[in-house]
Formats: sequence, C-alpha cells, structure tokens
Amino acid sequence: MTAERTPSIAVVGSVNLDIVARVQQFPVPGETVTDAVVERFPGGKGANQALAAHRLGARVSMLACVGDDPAADEALSVLRDEGVDLSGCQRLAGVSTGLALILVAASGENQIVVAPGANAAFEPARLALPEVDAAICQLEVPMATVHRAATAGRHFFCLNAAPARAVPGEVLDHTDLLVVNEVEAAAIGDQLPGFRGLLAVTQGARGAMLSRDGREIARASPPAVEVVDTTGAGDAFTAALTVALVSGLDPQAALARACAAGALATTRLGAQSSPLAAELDHLGATLG
Repeated sequence: MTAERTPSIAVVGSVNLDIVARVQQFPVPGETVTDAVVERFPGGKGANQALAAHRLGARVSMLACVGDDPAADEALSVLRDEGVDLSGCQRLAGVSTGLALILVAASGENQIVVAPGANAAFEPARLALPEVDAAICQLEVPMATVHRAATAGRHFFCLNAAPARAVPGEVLDHTDLLVVNEVEAAAIGDQLPGFRGLLAVTQGARGAMLSRDGREIARASPPAVEVVDTTGAGDAFTAALTVALVSGLDPQAALARACAAGALATTRLGAQSSPLAAELDHLGATLG
C-alpha cells in the first residue's frame, strides 16, 4: 500500500462479547438443532472496526461504553493486547457489557441477535472526541451520539449505517463516507439520492460500488476465498476503505483494498478476524 501518511482514527461505537454457535444449518422456527459447537469472541461493530483499522496501520482510539462485569475484560481483550488506545472506553456501574448471540451455518452465513447493554447507555455527554484525521461510527449506539460524533470537529467522518435503520438528514449532511449494504440503503430510503458525500454500497460476493453525487467513480470485486464465517466482513471493509482514503489512496485502489479486506475476514471464525496490512499487500501482489 502506498500512502501519503499514517492516519489517526477515532472509532465511536459498540463493544460486545460474541457467543458464537456453529451449526450445519440454521433451525427453522420451532426447530431445535443439537450439533452446535460454541465459542466466545470479542466483538461489536465498533470494536471490530477499531481493530481492523489498527491492523491496517492507523493510530486508533476506541470510544465506547462497557459494563462493570467480567465480560468487559473479555470483550476488550484483543483490542488491549494489540495496542488500540482504550482510554476512551468507559465502564458503567450496574450495566452489563453488550452481548451478541451468533449462529454460523456451514455455508458461512450468519444470524445475529444483540443485547446492547452498555452500548445503549453511550449517551452524547459521555463522548469526548479527540482531534483525529477521521472518525468512524456505526448504529449500535444511540443516534444522538452518532450525531455528536459526526458534528464535533472537522475530521473526515465515516458512517457505516448498520444495523439497518433510518438516519437523520443532519447526520447524513455531515457524513463524508457512507457505507451500506443493499438492505441498509433501503432503510435510509429517499434521502440516499440526495446524499453528497462518498457512498459505498456493498453487495457481498459481488463486490462493491463507490459513487459521489449519484455518479459511479469506482467498482471492485473481492478475491475468491474459502468462506468460513461472514461475521465482521463488513466491518473490515469499512475500516479498510476509511484508512485507505484518508491515507491518500485513489478511490479505485481504496475500494479494491477494502473488498480484499472484507474477503480475507471471512476466511476465519469470529468477528475480529480482519487482516493485517501485510496480508493485503501480499494478496495485492499475488493478484497483480
């Protein structure tokens, strides 16, 4: 990767502990399946994106809320071990750390149920955003906190509008990069055609498209990989695209790198499976 500088990035978002059950196939309503293998992983879209950006060489601060329970240490363990700045993570007394229950089928597809816990208590008054080149936010914390992250400062602001829900126009007006899949784009609805920033629409194995003012400026497809677990692929994509753009890559190169990051994240189990910069560089060299 050729970049002009190493960016500083604040990730404002969720921290969860993921309880992952691997099954051959998803149960239908009313069915019980008994072949599950259960594992525990750190997760949360905010934490996933913070780790992904850090692994790609950015200086990353994680701003989040966790509970005062043992799950908090477990949920933050990978971020702490790998050197992400956690000084902006707050422990809240009497609140549980966010928890995600995830089913992963043999195909790699997943189903997720989230109990937000402390993430829902991450109110705007708790957000102290440092001076950074970019901020990344998702929709697993209160919308008022997302709004503050978008409007507090002059940084490049990336919003990954996931999980799917409507987004206020004032937040979109302050968003430089909006990342959505097709379901999330539909949730934003009529506001999307008027969006004036960079819009990245992901389409899974079909790749992604980047546009500005309704005009396509880049399109890329992911490399072929053996999919193990799609959890966290969108988070790796979002972080990689933000880091690449803020580092100075042109839109086409940045989108291709983000698609590669998302694809590599699916080759490992767990939401915090994002690749290192060296892995992306090697993959790029292999693909020519």
